[in-house]
Amino acid sequence: MTVAVAAIRISSTRPRTIANSTRASLGVVLVWQITHSTPLVCVLPPSAGPRHSAATIALLMTSFRPTKDQLAAAAGRHIPDVLAPGLRVLFCGINPGLYSAATGHHFARPGNRFWPALYAGGFTPRLLHPSEQEQLLEYGLGITNIAPRATARADELTAAELREGGEQLTAKVRKHRPRCLAIVGITAYRIAFSSPKATIGRQIVSIGETAVWVLPNPSGLNAHWTPTTLAAEFAELRERFYSE
Repeated sequence: MTVAVAAIRISSTRPRTIANSTRASLGVVLVWQITHSTPLVCVLPPSAGPRHSAATIALLMTSFRPTKDQLAAAAGRHIPDVLAPGLRVLFCGINPGLYSAATGHHFARPGNRFWPALYAGGFTPRLLHPSEQEQLLEYGLGITNIAPRATARADELTAAELREGGEQLTAKVRKHRPRCLAIVGITAYRIAFSSPKATIGRQIVSIGETAVWVLPNPSGLNAHWTPTTLAAEFAELRERFYSE
C-alpha cells in the first residue's frame, strides 16, 4: 500500500475531504491542518480502513518539524485552548512558543518536559505526543495560556500583557469552572496575579470554587528542576485534585 503526501494551501483549519469526483479516482482523502498555512493531504486507497487512516495521520503529525521560516512566521499567533466545562485540572502555560504556534500544539518544542511530566506524574496512561493534545479532554484535563501571543521567549512578554492575561484567564476559569487551575511558571504567575511572594504549590487564593496551583516551568531551559523533581510536583497535584 502506498501513501501519497502533498502540501497544499487551504483556508479551513478543520479536516475535510475533496470533491467526490476526485475522491472516487484517488480513494479516501484526508486533510489535516499541520500548521496555519501548510497543511498536508494524505491520499489513501479505498481499501484503507479508519484505523489505518488514523495511524497514518498520527505518523505524519509526529514527524512534522517546522522550518526556520515557519517558526519566524509563527510569531504573534494564537493557538486554540484544549478546554471544556468542568475539567478536573486546567493546565496553563505562560504563552505559546514559536514551535507550538507553528504546529498548533501546546508545549510542542522538543525538550519541553510538560508531556513527560504529565505521564510520569500519573495523569495519562501513556506518554502523549503534543499532536494528541485533544485526548486530554478524555482524562478531564485541559490546556490554556496566560498570554495568547506567541513569542520566541517568554521574557518578550510585557508585564502589562501578563496582567491582562491573568484577568482573561480568571474570566475563563469562572466560565468553565475546572476543579483546579495549574499554572506552569512561578515568575509569570507572580506578575499576572500580583502575587510577588507566591511559591510553588497550592495558592491561598482561589477563583470561585477553582483551586489555584503553581507548578515549575517544564521548559528544558529550567535546569533547576530535574525530570524526577518535576514529575514529583505533578504527582502531588494529581493526588490532591485528580485521583479523588
